[in-house]
Amino acid sequence: MFCGNGGSAADAQHLAAELSGRFYYDRAPLPAEALHANSSYITAVANDYSFDDIYARAVQGSGRKGDILIGISTSGNSENIIRAMKVAREIGILTVGMTGETGGKMKEFCDYLINVPSTDTPRIQEAHILIGHIICELVESSLFPKEG
Repeated sequence: MFCGNGGSAADAQHLAAELSGRFYYDRAPLPAEALHANSSYITAVANDYSFDDIYARAVQGSGRKGDILIGISTSGNSENIIRAMKVAREIGILTVGMTGETGGKMKEFCDYLINVPSTDTPRIQEAHILIGHIICELVESSLFPKEG
C-alpha cells in the first residue's frame, strides 16, 4: 500500500503501478495500491470523518499483518499519513517512510525511514521517484529472478 498527498500521491500511484503491472520484465503482478485512487472513498471519508483519517481508515479496512505501507511525505508531517502509519503498526504492517531531511513527525512510526538529505521539495520528490524505482527493481529481481 502507498499513500501520499499532491506530488507524493502521484509518486505513490506511479510506484503502485510499477509493482502491480510490470517494471523491467513480464512477471506475475504484485498486489500494490495507491490508497487515494478511489475518489469516492476519499471524499466520503474526508466529509464524514476528516481528511486526516482517509488513509488510516483505508489501512484499517484493507491492511493485513505482513503487508507493507509506504508513506511518502516531503516534510514527514502530513497528519493523514502519520495516522495511517500508526494504524499500520497496530495491525502488524511493516511501515516505510520516504521523507525529506528531518523525517518529521512521521519518523517515529517508520520501521524503515528513507529521508532525502534536503529541505527543497522538488529535489526531495525527484529523489523519491528515483528511490521508488530502485525499490521496484529490487523487489522485482528478488521475487522474480531471471534465469541465466
